[in-house]
Amino acid sequence: MMKVLGIWGVFVIAFADSALLGMPVDFVVTTYVYQDRRHFLLYIALAALASALGSIPLYIVGYVGGEKVLRKRISEERFLKIHRSFEAHEFWALMFPGMLPPPLPFKIFVLAAAVFEMPLRDFLVAIFLGRCVRFGVLSVLVLWFGPQIVGLLGGTFKHHWILILSVVLAGVCLWLALWLRRRAAEAEI
Repeated sequence: MMKVLGIWGVFVIAFADSALLGMPVDFVVTTYVYQDRRHFLLYIALAALASALGSIPLYIVGYVGGEKVLRKRISEERFLKIHRSFEAHEFWALMFPGMLPPPLPFKIFVLAAAVFEMPLRDFLVAIFLGRCVRFGVLSVLVLWFGPQIVGLLGGTFKHHWILILSVVLAGVCLWLALWLRRRAAEAEI
């Protein structure tokens, strides 16, 4: 793949993954990173940019008439839950799912962002940053542990996603609590 498409292979696959059907983008990004460590930040940025740009067609569909499409794909309860999430924390409601690997149905969140009228600029930035985190973490793990870690993590996430999401959420909450405590202590000084 690297020889055929060169450095743009990551971009093409990530764009196709977001615009069309699911592609093995995690595998492609980490393969590029593992084979060419010097350019790992470039591969991460290209894949994240392509993921954001490739999501624009689905955003347009969602903006034009996506509420009907979204309501057909998810339950009313889930629709309302996602809607509340976007109302409360629009940026994070898209960025956080963008960080998570399959089987999370990310395209539902892309549709929801358009249905709930998230500005296009914020939409693109949220996806770009979320994917940077996702591809960055995977790339670092591949550089430390080798390419077999992608399959191991994918299988683990598929079978234990509730536990993994709970641990990640607990970590984010702990970090936020410590950060708020530090800010409060600095404000008292």
